[in-house]
Amino acid sequence: MTALLLPIYNEVRKGLLLIWDYKFSMLLQIVTFGMVFLGITFMMGNGEFIPARVASAMIGYMIWFLATLAINDMSWNLQQEAQTGTLEQMFMTVAPTGAIVLGRVLARFIFSIVTVGSTSLLVVVLVKPPLIFPAGALVPLLLTLLGLFGFGYLVAGATLVFKQVGSLASIMVNMLLFLNGSLLPVERMPEGLATFARLLPTTEGIIVLRRMMIDGASVSQVWSDGGLEPLIIHSLVLVGVGLAAFGWCERLARRKGTLGQY
Repeated sequence: MTALLLPIYNEVRKGLLLIWDYKFSMLLQIVTFGMVFLGITFMMGNGEFIPARVASAMIGYMIWFLATLAINDMSWNLQQEAQTGTLEQMFMTVAPTGAIVLGRVLARFIFSIVTVGSTSLLVVVLVKPPLIFPAGALVPLLLTLLGLFGFGYLVAGATLVFKQVGSLASIMVNMLLFLNGSLLPVERMPEGLATFARLLPTTEGIIVLRRMMIDGASVSQVWSDGGLEPLIIHSLVLVGVGLAAFGWCERLARRKGTLGQY
């Protein structure tokens, strides 16, 4: 357990120190994130902020932002190591490589939670969307993040084999923004497209979070009507597939001797 938790802690601490050293850049990211969201909702409202639409879009957009980190950062960190010629050194440590990758992206996630929280507070003050913030919403949020990390491992594994997967990450990030219900609820999509959308990461989480934060449903209500089960199954499948794929890609890269190549 120590061999697993210690590298995660060290990577998180190092990442947070780096973020603090470049806090001005991080502050600009928060401002940019908020401005982009307000711009999107302004256009969605045909030149005005409609609180109900802002509330729905805010939940989806915040989850999408966290998804971009899981998809991009977990693969980008490995790509940077390969470019600088230090990737093989990472695999020479006794710590599991998956733990190191997770620790690095967790630091960014902590900062991103601050970004999302700050932006949400700003939107609530300016637009006053009809949102509820129940403590029970943490359950679907954590389940959604669990699935995101699983999918992030899948993309990170592809990085070990193919080295450059930026195009794949960009395709997935853009697909999620338009197809996972972030801006347009899945219920309003054509039936076939809606079925496909529910297979994507974060879609089930956004559906449940909207039910709790807009409609006011509790965790027990969502569970009793079967709304939480698809999210649990989806997240567990993503974690299982992601970890299995990462381990397989790691063994494949070792066997081919291509870890140090770029």
